[in-house]
Amino acid sequence: MPSRLEVARVPALSDNYIWLVHEPVSGETAVIDPAQAEPVLAEAAARGWRITQIWNTHWHPDHTGGNAAIKEATGCTVTGPAAEAARIPTLDRQVGEGDRVSLGPVEAEILEVPAHTAGHIAYHLPDERIVFVGDTLFAMGCGRLFEGTAEQMHANLQRLATLPPETEVYCAHEYTLSNGRYALVAEPDNDAIRRRVEEVQAARAAGLATVPTTIALERATNPFMRAADADQLAARRLAKDSFRG
Repeated sequence: MPSRLEVARVPALSDNYIWLVHEPVSGETAVIDPAQAEPVLAEAAARGWRITQIWNTHWHPDHTGGNAAIKEATGCTVTGPAAEAARIPTLDRQVGEGDRVSLGPVEAEILEVPAHTAGHIAYHLPDERIVFVGDTLFAMGCGRLFEGTAEQMHANLQRLATLPPETEVYCAHEYTLSNGRYALVAEPDNDAIRRRVEEVQAARAAGLATVPTTIALERATNPFMRAADADQLAARRLAKDSFRG
């Protein structure tokens, strides 16, 4: 069944993606991780969409920098991780594992996925087969371990891997090509990675975005999701942190 939602990609900063999620029955629109306000407000206005909510996955400024201005312009409510409330002063609602948020009749469940930051969350919309993962899972990559551990990241990625394979994964950065170049080093005999990197190279050369991805595609080509255990993930994350390929 196709999603009831319309999702628009809003590029921001050097490589961020902000997501506008519109539910047409209620007319509600949520903004996921607004790095900046101006491009979000412009895109919503161009589409005739009324912004009613902001959903933050974590506290980093390139995910919350637009909160205050969007809130002032629209009167929207801001939802984000309870564990990081002190670092997101614009929050109206604090959420954690198992909580639910609604966009019109559509519900998202909160998954706690700490590691990139200590309180990072994801928004899983099971009926729509969509998950907004912030900086936890990237196309062929994962977030740096700034505030958490490899054990946490490994558990998070294995949990996300259990979602239905057709689930669309909306991450917050265009990192796919650099991630793919490292993935070829991590798993040089993985033909699925090689084919995907060729496709990504062609897409980027044409100026096209490479996200959203899917859980199925990440299971096949993401060396971090495919890591056998936390030790292997830690080794791969350390290697990627210094990779210059």
